[in-house]
Amino acid sequence: MSVLVQHSVDLILAHQAATGAYVAAPTFDTYIYCWLRDGSFIAHAMDRVGQPGSAAQFHRWVAAVLQRYDAKITHLLDQHTAGQLIDRAAQMHTRFTLDGQESTAEWTNFQLDGYGTWLWALADHQRRTGDAALYQAVRPQVIQVVRYLAAFWPSPCYDCWEEFGDKVHIPTLAAIFGGLRAIADYDPTLEVARTLDSIRAFIFTHGVENGHLIKFVGSRMVDASLLGAAVPYGLLDADDPRMRATVERIEADLHRGGVCRYLGDTYYGGGAWVLLAAWLGWHYAEAGDQERARALCDWVAAQADPSGALPEQVSHDVLAPEHYHPWVERWGPVATPLLWSHAMYLILEDALAMSAGEGAQS
Repeated sequence: MSVLVQHSVDLILAHQAATGAYVAAPTFDTYIYCWLRDGSFIAHAMDRVGQPGSAAQFHRWVAAVLQRYDAKITHLLDQHTAGQLIDRAAQMHTRFTLDGQESTAEWTNFQLDGYGTWLWALADHQRRTGDAALYQAVRPQVIQVVRYLAAFWPSPCYDCWEEFGDKVHIPTLAAIFGGLRAIADYDPTLEVARTLDSIRAFIFTHGVENGHLIKFVGSRMVDASLLGAAVPYGLLDADDPRMRATVERIEADLHRGGVCRYLGDTYYGGGAWVLLAAWLGWHYAEAGDQERARALCDWVAAQADPSGALPEQVSHDVLAPEHYHPWVERWGPVATPLLWSHAMYLILEDALAMSAGEGAQS
């Protein structure tokens, strides 16, 4: 096990709260919460490196949060059934305090991808561990999330970068599709087939432009989070022509050593995100291109600071340099360490080991 792999595991475990929540970034005030999206990828990384107990704690925490807000979810579903217009601010949150409370701070909370990602990560955890007691404990909340996603998946919401709240985002739909399919594969009593068919048909009708997937309906550009359409959500196979074209566009437009989020990004100047470089490497590892996957893995490792901390993004060769310093003045330096960055590095290292016949956890 490399030094950075061990450090990443230790860092994640050190910053998992007693409740089971993973803090997104322990030294960055804006990120001292647990996001369902980040946490689900972190839990998956823990499963892959032989720490399933950590992942199980997270899944139990998510279920406890959802149980706390069960009445809210039920009310939202009742409003939807009645055809009532629902304010986005009234929807379920996407980030929570480490003790499982909705934050009162203003935020772009209506994001559906985290709920789909949780279902995917939970299903994968169950496949790996066969933890029947865990699933029995969380199944009531799984059923609620399935119903919630089946009702609201077509709704405009904020994307995984917490932007463009008036759009229907293709990466979000891929995450919902992947989560619903994965949990139904594990628990066939869940009725998701009609929703899956509807999501798939919508994406292939409204989410493809010039042969590749697009960032959101009405856009022509790609977003690096579209990588999830193949790995891990399985909407498309890695060798599907639409997925190959999507990755080619991501490479052409966004791969600058690391990988930027999308053209036009101005957050901290629009730098290259460490976790996206790892995600592209994960895609290549699963697609059998070990050379490209290893090059990206090495790039990610090289971004660690002397203490071994991986940042959210790196700020050399940014897309919009005039926007870098205003963000530093507003929120301070780029979040370091970001636990999601460390998790994606662990996932990529394990994917590479598996492809070489060395991985023991996947």
